[in-house]
Amino acid sequence: MLAPLESFLSQNDFDVNFLLPYGYNRRGGFLSHMEKIQIAVGSTRRPKLAAVSEAIQDFGAVLAPGMEFEVFGVEVGSGVGHTPTNRAELMQGARQRAEALVRLARQKNEEWRYFVGLEGGLDVIQEGASRRVLLESWAYVSDGRKGHYGRSGGIEIPDALAHEVLENGVELSEAIDRFAGAVGIRDAQGAWGYFTNNLVTRQDASKLAVVTAFAPFLRQSVVTTNQRVRSDATRAAKRATTNPP
Repeated sequence: MLAPLESFLSQNDFDVNFLLPYGYNRRGGFLSHMEKIQIAVGSTRRPKLAAVSEAIQDFGAVLAPGMEFEVFGVEVGSGVGHTPTNRAELMQGARQRAEALVRLARQKNEEWRYFVGLEGGLDVIQEGASRRVLLESWAYVSDGRKGHYGRSGGIEIPDALAHEVLENGVELSEAIDRFAGAVGIRDAQGAWGYFTNNLVTRQDASKLAVVTAFAPFLRQSVVTTNQRVRSDATRAAKRATTNPP
């Protein structure tokens, strides 16, 4: 039986493997019967890696049936501030993390299949003279040629916390610790967990962003699989007609 996700993460913060059906590969070891698909994440933070890993567990069999996946983190820059304060910056940060991974893979001649950038921050919505500030998580997933965005939902944060970040320039992770009177919330349940009483954690929000960013790739995989099934069925019918029993 495979160890649970928590065991993997406690052993290694940066590299998580999910083994699907076993077989003997050409390198002489009992791994998957096909080559491993490597998914690079532009962060080494545990909640982000866990979010991607859980998402792959949910849809990996659709994305690449029968394959083994390896999720690992590489620390790269986002190119935006420590706390993005609008949707454009959130999207830009997620995309630039993924694109930095693409460049790194090319420089190092790595065979990484997918590149995932995750960015969390604030989105400000003006309502006349007032505003509402939402906490959001965004993802950008690329296969090195094309990429797609995905995002979580949004949760409205209190004015006092928004003021600390937007007007006083305090990093969100520091501001939420002060607001909650705790330490290390970012790497635990996150602001999401704090404001929803852990009904939705930071990891949950990031996972949703990852799933929605991968959705176009999943759809293409389904279409390709259906086409292959129809093609195989057509060839089988032709053989049966040509060579009747």
